[in-house]
Amino acid sequence: MGDIRSGNIIHTQRLRLVPFSTEHQDALYEMDSDPDVMRYLGDGSVKTPEETAAGIERVQKRWRKLGYGWWAVFECETNEIIGAACLQNLANQDEAPLEIGWRLKPSAQGKGFATEAGFAAIRFAFEEIGTDYLVAVANPQNYASQQVMERLGMRCIGVEEHYAEPCVVYELHKAD
Repeated sequence: MGDIRSGNIIHTQRLRLVPFSTEHQDALYEMDSDPDVMRYLGDGSVKTPEETAAGIERVQKRWRKLGYGWWAVFECETNEIIGAACLQNLANQDEAPLEIGWRLKPSAQGKGFATEAGFAAIRFAFEEIGTDYLVAVANPQNYASQQVMERLGMRCIGVEEHYAEPCVVYELHKAD
């Protein structure tokens, strides 16, 4: 089943991706404060409520400026925020290639939601933004994310430093 778009909201078979809003703050903070969710992001530190709020504000500005950013990922069946997915410039550097990414609450992991959200972000990038090249990065020990990247058809190109950390880098060309 293909995605259905309404503005920047994407509906997939099981998910609804909605650009970050202040209404999502409590659910996003729940993830941001969970050590299991954050362990492979940056230095693994959890965030404060204020840091989550500031992150939402930064993302909203990027949506307005660039037309892409982070989505809250809702499971349609429960209407619960189960994660977040993104299309952003790698390491938030304007000149960098576009990157897709995701994070999920532990209760939503292992159910194919990251792959489904990843495919939605890929289609948005290729069809709406018009890019023909994407990357995804992960902590070298985050094998679950690397498996998602492979299921998305991405190819590993090595380890590079991004976000001041070594990252495994995967790429996808639209022609692929």
